[in-house]
Amino acid sequence: MGRLRGVAGRLRALLGTARRRVDPALRTLTPAGRGVLALTVVAWILGWRLGWDEMTLLAATGLVLLAICALFMIGRTNLEVRVAVEPPRVSVGESVAGSLSVVNKARTPALPFVLELPVGEGGVAFSYPLMRPGGTQEEIFVVPTEKRGVIDVGPATSVRGDPVGLFRRDLGWSDVSEIFVHPRIVPLEPLGTGLMRDLEGVTSNNVSMSDLAFHALREYTPGDDLRHVHWRSSARHGKLLVRQFLDTRRSHLTIVVDSRPGSYRSDDDYETAVSVAGSLLVRALLDEYDASFASGRHAASKVVGKAVLDACARAEPSPETLVSVAREANRLAPDTSFAVLVSGPFTDFVELQRAAGQFGIDVAKAAVRVDHELTPAVRTAGDLPLLTLGRLEELAPLLHWGIG
Repeated sequence: MGRLRGVAGRLRALLGTARRRVDPALRTLTPAGRGVLALTVVAWILGWRLGWDEMTLLAATGLVLLAICALFMIGRTNLEVRVAVEPPRVSVGESVAGSLSVVNKARTPALPFVLELPVGEGGVAFSYPLMRPGGTQEEIFVVPTEKRGVIDVGPATSVRGDPVGLFRRDLGWSDVSEIFVHPRIVPLEPLGTGLMRDLEGVTSNNVSMSDLAFHALREYTPGDDLRHVHWRSSARHGKLLVRQFLDTRRSHLTIVVDSRPGSYRSDDDYETAVSVAGSLLVRALLDEYDASFASGRHAASKVVGKAVLDACARAEPSPETLVSVAREANRLAPDTSFAVLVSGPFTDFVELQRAAGQFGIDVAKAAVRVDHELTPAVRTAGDLPLLTLGRLEELAPLLHWGIG
């Protein structure tokens, strides 16, 4: 029994080794290759069991065809592939050029192969002839940027196969690069929320004992920090006086864009809504505000520099309600001081008010409705200014009139 168990163990080990060696080869078979292999096996069984010479000939033909095609897969591919795209950030419609550099790092010539490079929803393919060791070849391609969004470039994948298409081996050689296609924006005047700045931000009416905005002097009470005693005034009045300050806070603009396709008359109106958000966010950064953005499943808090438009580029239509997105935006940016809601004509005013209500009562709020069929207008219902526009160019005058 012990000898039988030993033989069985060795047999399992051999089968495992054989399977590990055969599996990579079987994975290179295409659906057509698997069909030819299956037909060859069936024809050989029929020819052997029934004595059909025709089946035996068919099996031999299939075997020879598989063997010849398998010869094209012999050898290892060792490439160095570099993908570069410039610039990595553009506005809608601007051109982006990419380069694909391939070096054969193997000691033997590389057999002809195809290099596939996914670009967004499409891709490009380059055919390479026999490449000598150390050989280099460079290709140029253009990335389409007609639509706002994030375009994934890569990974570059080499494709080795035979002329008949029975075998195929794909190998990835590069990482995925991102190209940010930013929304179109327009220049805006400073937002001017009517609040006065100091060294660190914007002053409020909240009294504090430790800040940068000096407010007044008051009589010392036990527990006050002696560092805030104003000694000259204390000597003049004959009693201890301490400095009193106002709390300061940095203005924080949060933009919430309705992502539901049913809220807009067209896809172009949604793109205009994102452009409105991008224009306001860029102006906020120029005014040294903090800036946050939320639309659908994507949200970014306190983005700075180019990342503010990167956040807009990632926005996509999704079914989340404006109220739920505003609630998430308030969670991510609880220190928001100015909130702007952007939506389409099919979002009723009550929902806009409910979304605005997700922010605190001390937060200034405004709404923008994008509708290319209506004329520009500004109105206020309750405490929520509502700006209506159809084109991005109408934002600057409306903004100055409505909340400037």
